[in-house]
Amino acid sequence: MTVTRTNEQWLHELNGPADTQAAAIADLRQHVRRSILYYLSQDRSDLRHLSSQELERMADDLAQDTTLRIMDKIENFRGESQFTTWASRIAVRMTISDLRRARYRDFSLDDLTANGELPAASDNSQTPPGPEIVVEQSDVLVTIERALRDALTERQYQALVAVALRGVPMDLVAEQMGTNRNALYKLLHDARRKLRQHLESQGMSVDYMLNLFEK
Repeated sequence: MTVTRTNEQWLHELNGPADTQAAAIADLRQHVRRSILYYLSQDRSDLRHLSSQELERMADDLAQDTTLRIMDKIENFRGESQFTTWASRIAVRMTISDLRRARYRDFSLDDLTANGELPAASDNSQTPPGPEIVVEQSDVLVTIERALRDALTERQYQALVAVALRGVPMDLVAEQMGTNRNALYKLLHDARRKLRQHLESQGMSVDYMLNLFEK
């Protein structure tokens, strides 16, 4: 049975006496669980191979964490939307974040230094590039790899390759580096600037290189 509350009722009951609060929290958890399960089953094509039971277990776990997060941030609710809409947005954001972290659960920055191998260029266009473009792209990747190692510190190299080329979540990279997002932003900014300056000092056009992979 779905319980309907106004924004004021949600806030009053979630901050109310123990019995009232417990009932409101249970209803909130059920609401965010439904939002999470819908997202997992309808909006994530990469999870279609999972059974309904597996998706429900994921939703159960995520709903518990999401409910705790909402309770921690409840003072941030400003009433600009329905409380349940606000809660659902938090639920989906946390689910996306959890799925991204799960994808890179075994990722280690040390692997970047050990392997030293850039990901292959992807081409999403319907027409494959000609052989001369493929050769040129390969040459550019070698050039960029050499520039990354010559121009950047190991820390800058790891951060830039992890975030910009491999798509690892910034929170995970910052955690492994023992730093925070703001410091990581500055590290990435400095790394990109040094890389561009190094390539241009070698007479290479960064814009040309990027356009080469958009053909």
